[in-house]
Amino acid sequence: MKKVMLIGYGAMAQTVIERLPEGVELGWIVARERHHAAIRDRFHGKVEALAEVNDCTGAPDLVLECASQQAVAQYGAAVLARGWHLAVISTGALADAALEQRLAAARRAGNGRLTLLAGAVAGIDGLEAAKEGGLYRVTYRSRKSPASWRGSHAEKLIDLDSVSEAQIFFEGSAREAAQLFPANANVAATVALGGVGMDETRVQLMVDPQTTRNTHTLHAAGGFGEFSLELSGLPLASNPKTSTLAALSAVRACRELAQQ
Repeated sequence: MKKVMLIGYGAMAQTVIERLPEGVELGWIVARERHHAAIRDRFHGKVEALAEVNDCTGAPDLVLECASQQAVAQYGAAVLARGWHLAVISTGALADAALEQRLAAARRAGNGRLTLLAGAVAGIDGLEAAKEGGLYRVTYRSRKSPASWRGSHAEKLIDLDSVSEAQIFFEGSAREAAQLFPANANVAATVALGGVGMDETRVQLMVDPQTTRNTHTLHAAGGFGEFSLELSGLPLASNPKTSTLAALSAVRACRELAQQ
């Protein structure tokens, strides 16, 4: 039986817990202390609630981050320094060059392993293959409902209450998008890391009052030719900022672990 440590206890983590595949069990959940009593009660003490990664006395087969960019910054280096396998869904954290270097140093020092999950977008394998032949241009567009942008930097750029038609409110690099919209633009970072990088990947963010879906559009051109991909996904009912497919990407990581 493979054992997983979850970082986070929010909407995405709940989806992973509900869909945990056979052959994998939870051993630890790193979460805010206000969740610890609920975790102990829910799992009857069989899952340990932790405030810090280093409080763990066992050895998880996989540490799955399902929380936030902040969580990657707070816990990522400690996981890698212990030689564990860290799978990250909040890839936008790597837009911080200093954090990226810190994680790389911890991985080398502890012989840990870092996996960036595809999250809410498809086609990353094709993008990485295309990079081998040289990419000229990669653009990414995200279109979401006003509810999905509430509580984010978007509220400073556009009036979400009065918008009546689809509208672009941000254009810039993937690095800028990931840093300004930490809960909404992890896909931009995932595309960038698979392709031409944080600063060369061009990003457009849109609000669309007529949609209830999160639509991701990826276009790449290079020595291979070019491709366009559009994915229209449903957000989690419990958190409109998170795509259901992103949560299922984390579930898939657990299933791959079970098959090893």
